[in-house]
Amino acid sequence: MIIADKIIMLRKRNGWSQEELAEKLNVSRQSVSKWESGLSVPDLNKVIAMSTLFGVSTDYLLKDELEEVSASETGESDDAQNRSVSAEDANRYLDLSTRLSVRIALGVALCILSPVLLILLMGLADAGIWGVTEPIAVAAGLTALLGLIGVALALFIPAGIRLSEYDYLEKESFSLAYGVCGIVEKRKQAYAKRFRLLLVFGILMCVLCSLPLIIVSVFEAAPLVIMSCVCALLAICALGVFMIVCAGCVNSGFEKLLQTGDYTEEKKKKQRATEHISSAYWCIVAAGYLAVSFLTTAWHITWIVWPVAGCLWAAIFALLGDRKK
Repeated sequence: MIIADKIIMLRKRNGWSQEELAEKLNVSRQSVSKWESGLSVPDLNKVIAMSTLFGVSTDYLLKDELEEVSASETGESDDAQNRSVSAEDANRYLDLSTRLSVRIALGVALCILSPVLLILLMGLADAGIWGVTEPIAVAAGLTALLGLIGVALALFIPAGIRLSEYDYLEKESFSLAYGVCGIVEKRKQAYAKRFRLLLVFGILMCVLCSLPLIIVSVFEAAPLVIMSCVCALLAICALGVFMIVCAGCVNSGFEKLLQTGDYTEEKKKKQRATEHISSAYWCIVAAGYLAVSFLTTAWHITWIVWPVAGCLWAAIFALLGDRKK
């Protein structure tokens, strides 16, 4: 099989037109047409580009005696599906996840900060300072809370829509095209130092954020001081979570492409089995949190629902895994 026939076969296998292939190789459609008709032969740079794009070796493209693409040439395992991730797709996904990680982390931080004004105003109302009454505190505090959650949703939803194109990386089996694994590994190593710093400082802030509240509680400080410390706790915790989420989003992009960590084949299967249960569980938790918080207006206490729900979900997830085994 000559190179012209191989280009036709590989192009059709990926479902691309001549124009689409030409765009990916940064050449004209006429050039692709000439290659496929045998009127001209692509230069060495284009052969290398096509080997990466199609996930085959340059030997396969250049040597007429090689008729079939073996699994060792493409890097695919025997049980991998036909979907192949090219270097272009991998780099585009990593760039997108890096940009959107800041928005997602900011949205999470805003959700944590959302009850701060309500807690502070309720403390002022209880202390009778600055003429703040309880109705004013509730109205202004809830307005700020809903406003911050609205901003967070405005950050989450567009980010989720843009990343939905790559949902298959998290849920399906796929293979990396020839040479892509090395590209992803190199980018991961370059990010490793920053990932560790963000993770360490983020965890440290989340652990130490409660110290001011513990100290004022021991010395029996005034309720307003305690509520102010709760607000400071949430602010410090939000900053720490921002760092953790930002680093985690970028690192999970590397893990999804390399199919390591939480995205191995085995864990993908487990996730598909528990996906519906997880969605229902967190919807119930969110509904319960909002219902109890609005009815009791004890936002400075009801936030504890989230860490408890997280620990409980980890236990449920482990039990589901053991039951499946």
